[in-house]
Amino acid sequence: MKESEQLKMVKKHGTAIQYIKNPSKKTQLEAVKRYGYAIQYIKNPSEKVQLAAIKNNEYAIERIKNPSEKVQLAAIENDGYVIKYIENPSEKVQLEAVKRYGYAIQYIKNPSEKVQLAAIKNNGYAIEYIINPSEKAQLAAIEKYHIAIKYIENPSEKVKLILKMNKLEQLIMFNILCK
Repeated sequence: MKESEQLKMVKKHGTAIQYIKNPSKKTQLEAVKRYGYAIQYIKNPSEKVQLAAIKNNEYAIERIKNPSEKVQLAAIENDGYVIKYIENPSEKVQLEAVKRYGYAIQYIKNPSEKVQLAAIKNNGYAIEYIINPSEKAQLAAIEKYHIAIKYIENPSEKVKLILKMNKLEQLIMFNILCK
């Protein structure tokens, strides 16, 4: 099939690419620009095609096998939640996701302390989704939202101590422990 015929088909609807045997690169780009999820019908799409699909719809990431870090970052640029669809994201990708959407941490297995703190900075209640948060993360969460303690299953001794203090004592202790 000629490229002009391929293009005519995908311009009507991007998913028409599934019926084209060996679509040209130009046809692939046109298809995903119109409908990001059309990427699922393209064997071994180039990074350029992947990025075009993500630009159309960041959730198309779930249809891309082994996306590069660049493609992953492009996907979470508008919505950190899409990290849910990325297998084994790098720490850089994790950080960008939780900076945009603190609750994205719930989709990250064993987040580093750095990622935990970034999630809590975005939203103190993100502590609820961290299994075994670091002591620094616990302190950051309760410093931001005192009530966040109810989401910490095993608070550290420092956290327990702070909770027993009055407001003035807490401020002084936070300045000592957190700085």
